[in-house]
Amino acid sequence: MNESAPPRRLAVGQLERVLRARRDRGGHSLVIYLTGGFPGWQDMVRAAVAAGADAVEVGIPFSDPVMDGPVIQEASEVALRAGATPPGVLAEIANLDIGVPVAVMTYYNLVFRFGLERFASTAAEVGVSAAILPDLPLDEAGPWCDEADAAGIETVMLAAPTGSDERLGRVCDRSRGFVYGVGLLGVTGERTSLAASATEIATRLKRITDRPVLVGVGVSTPEQAVQTCRVADGVVVGSAVVRRMVEGAGPEGVGDLVGEFRRAIDAI
Repeated sequence: MNESAPPRRLAVGQLERVLRARRDRGGHSLVIYLTGGFPGWQDMVRAAVAAGADAVEVGIPFSDPVMDGPVIQEASEVALRAGATPPGVLAEIANLDIGVPVAVMTYYNLVFRFGLERFASTAAEVGVSAAILPDLPLDEAGPWCDEADAAGIETVMLAAPTGSDERLGRVCDRSRGFVYGVGLLGVTGERTSLAASATEIATRLKRITDRPVLVGVGVSTPEQAVQTCRVADGVVVGSAVVRRMVEGAGPEGVGDLVGEFRRAIDAI
């Protein structure tokens, strides 16, 4: 077992600074996930930011996305058929020029094959602030976290609702940027109602960390985002936005939906 130790004392990264600043102003953060490499994705990212996203999470497509439900799987397949590759998506991130932090979300196999140091340094060079690797267990994250820390990449760790208090504490200690509370067990996707586990995991995490706590997976509507933000510091919204991508709504449709989320949580 190669257990990740708590990180050295490092300067707070760009993503965490932005999310803390929103919280310090009494607000709630909105992070939007979009699939990198999908045709026209860069303009959709720009539309999401113009509509109020505090940060964006760019998915690097993978052929076996174990955490993702059918909508994001479909978007990933479209992106892969269009020729998306990890180096290509990273290169395109360099051209976004959006003025908010960018996190990449992908699976550890891609990062391992790319090379841990090379992936971290390349991500930093193109302006990525953080990385989310949902299938990398805390107890095996040490080698990646060491390279990410050295490159200035914030490793956002996922906190599952099934975790013990002791394990959640270690997740919070190791996480940088924010702690990603997983709102429900299962894959990403839209739900008609918010799972009770979404607010429960936020409550548990807020008790043990001062780092921003955002909840994703299963936050599908502005109303569900409001419910979540009454406990959490913000939300990550993915499948609802990606559905707009795959349905051909384009930048305008993505921006309209992100604007609905922004207005809803700003009204709390």
